[in-house]
Amino acid sequence: MTSAAKLAIYNFGLFVASYDSPAVEGFRLREPANFSAAECAEGFIGRSGYEGEPGPESWGTQVFPRFINGSGFEWAPSSLSLWADLESLMAFSYSGVHADALKHAKNWQVEKQWPALVLWWSEGRPDWAEAVERFEYLHDHGPGPRAFHFKDPYGYDGERISIDRTRVRELAALNAERHKHLMSHVLSMKV
Repeated sequence: MTSAAKLAIYNFGLFVASYDSPAVEGFRLREPANFSAAECAEGFIGRSGYEGEPGPESWGTQVFPRFINGSGFEWAPSSLSLWADLESLMAFSYSGVHADALKHAKNWQVEKQWPALVLWWSEGRPDWAEAVERFEYLHDHGPGPRAFHFKDPYGYDGERISIDRTRVRELAALNAERHKHLMSHVLSMKV
């Protein structure tokens, strides 16, 4: 793999109730703000949309990991996106608008018996099927160059790496400036 590779992320969860229920309203209200915050975050490259919905093109047919089986749901919250590097993604994920959503996720999603997310390096645009395959691989085999997470990251060369925490803080500060209006809006929302 070359340094032209981009960081792919896929995440998956299950709601405590149907998407349109009052129990999940806090998620529903925050979802557009999270997408907007990602799109103007430092290091964001692009994200898959969802078939039949306005917004970005879907990167293939959306599929779900086996953990949806027996849940009673045919659809579950998941996202697939590309980022410039680990630090950019971490700065977005764990600060600001997205961090607020993570803080409240236990109100909307069932406790996970699977990884929260999977990361991998991609030289092209991944699709949903590849994302799900890597997600299940991480669950079944643990982190490695093929599928990993923030706690045990790998570089595009397949070697373990360390995340530059100073750069993460710098990027988070840049994003905070860009997301001021979104953050004040999100903080006024129902949980």
